[in-house]
Amino acid sequence: MALTANQPLRREQAKVMNRFDITQRIVARLHHDEAVIGGIGYSNFDLWAAGRRPQNFYMLGSMGLAVPIAHGVAIAQPQRQVIALEGDGSILMQLGSLTTVAHRAPSNLTIVILDNGTYQITGGQKAASELGADIVAIARGAGITQSAWAADESALEEMVDLALREDGLWLIGCRIDTGKPVDTTERDPARIRDQFMRGLGVKK
Repeated sequence: MALTANQPLRREQAKVMNRFDITQRIVARLHHDEAVIGGIGYSNFDLWAAGRRPQNFYMLGSMGLAVPIAHGVAIAQPQRQVIALEGDGSILMQLGSLTTVAHRAPSNLTIVILDNGTYQITGGQKAASELGADIVAIARGAGITQSAWAADESALEEMVDLALREDGLWLIGCRIDTGKPVDTTERDPARIRDQFMRGLGVKK
């Protein structure tokens, strides 16, 4: 089974899901110390609220770096499954990272794009994803062939299970709502970095 199909789902066909709910669903499927990189803003706020695992890294203040950081972790620790949780606005700022990821193609990396079509944390301005840009199609064009939209919550869970179970580079697009986060990540970059390094076993 693969994430793609002969007639892949289009963005507008995917169900709009609750961001915190799907973040909880993803975290609930982690059982082997998988590393998770949360992009800035609500992506990592919800990751923080879903369970403060030492293998989580919470981006603060820099848009678009969840995928590059997750890529680096996946290369450095090929035995560990790595997930990047990134917003549509942030990935639009770093589209070039998708071509680099596709070229290196680490078999332990999954990218989850949380797409609500807005720059929500800065005021809700429309993003290009709401104006016709399809990030999943862009990812496939960049060379990440196993890229697809999650039709709904059940499909998302199935796709995450598949990505964690089988080797491969995956990108999963999730349409999400514009709900507010239930908590806010603690703004202590040094502590976040230290806990993450300990969680990955690179610091005692």
